[in-house]
Amino acid sequence: MAEHVHVHLPHELEEPRRPSTGRGREHAWELAATVLLAVATLGIAYSGYQAARWTGVQSERYAQSNAARSTANRVATAAGQDRLQDLLNFNRWLEVSTQGDPTLANLYVRRFRPEFVPAFTAWLAQNPLQNPHAVPSPLDMPQYRPAGFTRANQLAHQADQDYAAGRNATSDTDAYVLTTVFFAAVLFFAGISLRFTWDAMRVAVLVLGTLFLGYGLARIATLPHH
Repeated sequence: MAEHVHVHLPHELEEPRRPSTGRGREHAWELAATVLLAVATLGIAYSGYQAARWTGVQSERYAQSNAARSTANRVATAAGQDRLQDLLNFNRWLEVSTQGDPTLANLYVRRFRPEFVPAFTAWLAQNPLQNPHAVPSPLDMPQYRPAGFTRANQLAHQADQDYAAGRNATSDTDAYVLTTVFFAAVLFFAGISLRFTWDAMRVAVLVLGTLFLGYGLARIATLPHH
C-alpha cells in the first residue's frame, strides 16, 4: 500500500502577514501610561523635597520668632526697671528740692541716667514749679525715649515678622504635600489603565490621570520654590 506524504507549509508561507493594529494600539496605551507614571514620579519626588525644605524654614522661623519674643520681653523688663529708677530718683529730687536742700538735690541730679537727663532739662525749662501748664513729669516729655523700649519694640516687630514667615512656610508645606496626593492619584490611574481591555475605559482613566497630572504641575509652577 502506497503511503501518502502530506507536506505542510509553514504558517508564514500559507498567508501573507498583516499588520496587527491591535498590538500597535496596545503599545500606545502602554506608552501613555508610562509617560504618566514617569512624570508623576518626578512630581512626587520634587514635591516631597520642597515640602521638606519648607518644613525646615517653618521650624527655623518659629524658633527665631520665639527667640526674638523672649529677648524683647527681657529687654522690656529691663527698660521698665530703668524707668522705675528714673521715677524714683526724680521723686527724691523733687522732694529735697522743695525742702530747700540744694546739696542733696544736686546729688540726685548726678545720679540721673543719661537717657533721663535731656527730658529733665527740657522739663525744667518750662519752669514747672510756677507754671501750672507745664508737663507734670519729665517721664512724659517727648525727649524721654528710653532705648530699651525702642529695642523691645523692634524685637517684638521682628518676632511678628518671623512668625508670619513661619505660617507662610507652613502653608507652602501643606500645598506641596497636597500636590503629592494628586501625583499619587496619577500613579493609580496610570497603573490601573493597563488592567483594562476596553479601550473606552482606558481612555477615560488616562484622561483623568492627565487632568490630575496637569493640576499638580500647575500647582508646582505657582508655588514658591526653596
